[in-house]
Amino acid sequence: MEFPVSAFLFLVLPLLLLLPTHATCSPMHGNETDRAALLDFKLSCSDPHGSFASWNMSSHFCLWKGVSCSRKHPQRVTQLDLTGQGLSGYITPSLGNLTYLRALHLSNNSFTGEIPASFGHLHRLEMISLSNNSLQGWIPAELCNCSNLQTLSLYSNHLEGRIPDNIGSLSKLVFLTLSGNNLTGPIPRSIGNMTSINILSLSENYLQGSIPQELVLLFEVSFLGLGGNLFSGRVPQMLFNQSSLVYLGLEMNHLDKAVLPSDFGSHLPNLQHLGLDSNNFEGPIPASLANASKILDLGLSRNYFSGTAPSALGCLHDLTFLNLESNSLEASDRKSWEFIDSLANCSKLQVIALAMNNLGGDVPSSIGNLTSELQILYLGTNRLSGMFPPGITNLQSLIALSLENNQYIGAIPQWVGKLGNLQALYLEGNSFTGPIPLSIGNLSQLTYLYLQDNMIEGALPPTLGKIKSLLRLNITNNRLQGSVPAEIFRLPSLISCQLSFNKLDGSLPPEVGNAKQLMELQLSSNKLSGEIPDTLGDCHGLDIIDLAQNSLVGNIPVSLGNLESLKVLNLSRNNLSGTIPKSLGSLKSLAQIDLSNNHLVGEVPTKGVFLNASALMLDGNSGLCGGISKLHIPPCSVPSSHSLKRKRSIRMKVVAAVAITVISLLVIIIILMIFYRKNKSKQATTLLPSFGGKFPAITYKDLTEATDRFSLSNLIGRGRYGSVYRAMLHGETNLVAVKVFDMETRGANRSFIAECEALRSLRHRNIVPILTTCSSIDSGGNDFKALVYEYMPNGSLDSLLHPKEDGSNVLCHLTLMQRLNIALDIANALEYLHHSSQRHIVHSDLKPSNILLSNDMTARISDFGLARFLDNASTSSTVVVKGTIGYIAPEYASGGQVMAPGDVYSFGIILLEMFTGRRPTDDMFKDGLSIVSFVEASFPDHILEIMDARLQEEIDDFGVYNESTVMVMECVHSVLSIGLCCTRQLPNERMNMREVSMKLQAVRESYDRGEAL
Repeated sequence: MEFPVSAFLFLVLPLLLLLPTHATCSPMHGNETDRAALLDFKLSCSDPHGSFASWNMSSHFCLWKGVSCSRKHPQRVTQLDLTGQGLSGYITPSLGNLTYLRALHLSNNSFTGEIPASFGHLHRLEMISLSNNSLQGWIPAELCNCSNLQTLSLYSNHLEGRIPDNIGSLSKLVFLTLSGNNLTGPIPRSIGNMTSINILSLSENYLQGSIPQELVLLFEVSFLGLGGNLFSGRVPQMLFNQSSLVYLGLEMNHLDKAVLPSDFGSHLPNLQHLGLDSNNFEGPIPASLANASKILDLGLSRNYFSGTAPSALGCLHDLTFLNLESNSLEASDRKSWEFIDSLANCSKLQVIALAMNNLGGDVPSSIGNLTSELQILYLGTNRLSGMFPPGITNLQSLIALSLENNQYIGAIPQWVGKLGNLQALYLEGNSFTGPIPLSIGNLSQLTYLYLQDNMIEGALPPTLGKIKSLLRLNITNNRLQGSVPAEIFRLPSLISCQLSFNKLDGSLPPEVGNAKQLMELQLSSNKLSGEIPDTLGDCHGLDIIDLAQNSLVGNIPVSLGNLESLKVLNLSRNNLSGTIPKSLGSLKSLAQIDLSNNHLVGEVPTKGVFLNASALMLDGNSGLCGGISKLHIPPCSVPSSHSLKRKRSIRMKVVAAVAITVISLLVIIIILMIFYRKNKSKQATTLLPSFGGKFPAITYKDLTEATDRFSLSNLIGRGRYGSVYRAMLHGETNLVAVKVFDMETRGANRSFIAECEALRSLRHRNIVPILTTCSSIDSGGNDFKALVYEYMPNGSLDSLLHPKEDGSNVLCHLTLMQRLNIALDIANALEYLHHSSQRHIVHSDLKPSNILLSNDMTARISDFGLARFLDNASTSSTVVVKGTIGYIAPEYASGGQVMAPGDVYSFGIILLEMFTGRRPTDDMFKDGLSIVSFVEASFPDHILEIMDARLQEEIDDFGVYNESTVMVMECVHSVLSIGLCCTRQLPNERMNMREVSMKLQAVRESYDRGEAL
């Protein structure tokens, strides 16, 4: 569970930062030192909103906007408050001359550069608020000279390095928040001297080491946020006795296995938030937790807790969020399920997550007594049995219900259709029988319906066609009968339809062509008959078509050659006849085709996928001839002259008839296009929501103006599905990057949807933030889709590793430390995607050109156009080969499932590339030699010979072979060792990204310590 720290701070800060402002002052010009300091600061800033308009010689500086002066000393500045004015530039050291300053508020701007060390001269300073900027560098140790400081707010910047060791000298500090930066090292033990501290937030950094015992000396602390770091070791037990704590966040660390004390909660009477997720806690959940009776949200997921959930949880009457997922909790009888009964007392509960435990038997009917406020109920991947829990019908506010991977039997009840707010229903992996209830069509907001791997019978209800919001439908591996309802293919949002391994019969309806957004159609191993409808070629977004093992007849439609995004086509084991359409050879994305065991005849095409024998399966078609030699198919016979004349005569008649028909159709099409464009221009311009509050939903016109009509001078680069432009949005001061999709390129629409679906739920400092989207039409009435990201001024990792000869790359040399930091940034992002994101994600196209670098050289992963959610990644029997040549995991080439180890392999290749300076597609890598075998052959004794020449220069700078040389060599040795572990042939032999991240962190710490010495 990730508590919204930023939201909490925005509530708390206004109360802490309110001070009287704008005291009256003399009209005299007064102290020139303060005036000069303010004017110098003004010169260092960019001021788009005119906040400095009053800062001129016509008025006294005490009357300038944001400036307050002292009553006792009317010529001296005591407060400078320019919060949220859109200012950029740097904070000038001259502000250190405002020696009477008591409060400095510059939050929510865009300042860069470092925090001036001159602030250490401001001995009267009580408050510094610089949060939500882009400040860099270390926190200056000189700040610790500000002995009267009570508030220090620096969260959401790009600060790095260690927290100053002497920060404990700020004994009057009440509010300290450094969260959302890139700080490293341990928490200084001197922090125990800050006995007045009330709010301490250090979350979302890279702090490591153990949590110091000295924290228990902070008797006044109410907010303690340490989540999202790299802390290890055990938590000081006395920390759980801090009676003043309201918020305790320790989630997403590497804390050692430890049992919570039996009196846990007895000494936390004021605790409202407890986050211990994603650690290694074990043992039972203590019943004494109920003594912390004010808890609002409780996160204990992804640990090793065992035993039964305590029924005392029901004493937490204000509880809104309960997450106990991914533990070893048990329930097998009425007594061990009593905790569900007790939760009926928690009238404010909105989320209950109990998935991935060892809960067994029947869920008690008392589940229906839970609060009507409940929105999310996760019970999947347990050992639950019996019938569908009847009490759930009372939970009318549910938006997500998860019962997957259990042992349920019987029919899905009709009353499921009464859960009118349901958006996601996960019932796969059980033993449900009977038909799909017709009432399911009443779930008008349903987006995900997963019923695969059950024993469901009967026909597919046409009422499914009423669920206009349905995105993914999976009923694979059941006992469905009857025809496929045409209504399903009229759903406007459907992108995945998986109905394989059933007993469906009849023809595939021609209405399938209406499913314009469809990306995946899987109907294999059924009893479908009739011809494949030509209209299937109208589904231009299709990536996968699997109609294998049916009784389909007729020709393969030529219209399939229109599916430019198609990657996998499986029509094997049917009764298809005729020739293989040559149009399939023009599909550049088509990577796998299986037409085996049909009655196909004629010549095999010799273009595109048909040039790759390993990607083709044509066995069992005795009438085929020709093709490439590796197919070992007999050559085609040469037709006789009489036969050729006859064919030519027929062809001329056909051409004449077609010409007449085409001319008629062209006239009709032109008329229809005129009406179509008029209607389309009236459609709403924005179809997708904004991804953030800073930028609203944006229009095509806005982007045209921001990019100077998509001028080449603003073009940053071109990718697989479109182009990226530098832009300045109206009313904003920071550049953004606009990714414009080329909608005529195959797969572009699918890529846009996939990237939106993935990035919507991702929040991590090493993932390029998406700001908003645009789904509209351009000035010509054509589809227009674009994504707007934060602008990354240092370009891609690829451009820095392999700079152009023209010298256009300003940063053309990456030091060893920079490479270590970048590698760790990438590893942390992948660790988040695979293990810690709300829905675990595989990126599928990790490569240096998709890794961008911010102004402080923080690496951020981009381009999620091929991303796949792990909960969907293994559901298909045939999986598309994802990624870019050189970075693709070997198992993908043989049809392996898209899983997290594939990203691990790609990351390993990137590590080897970063430290050898060679691309995996280098000309030298041929005849069985790859970048992996190249490094293996030189490892460990000859790594100096394969090291990037620019890193060798760092060694040469030392002059002689000394301790510094050894330190660099050991560092490179360790990184290459990790890279080789990530690129092992078998996926189960590779480390996961959590292990990789920890090992790289240790390497960087070791090298950092060596440099310091």
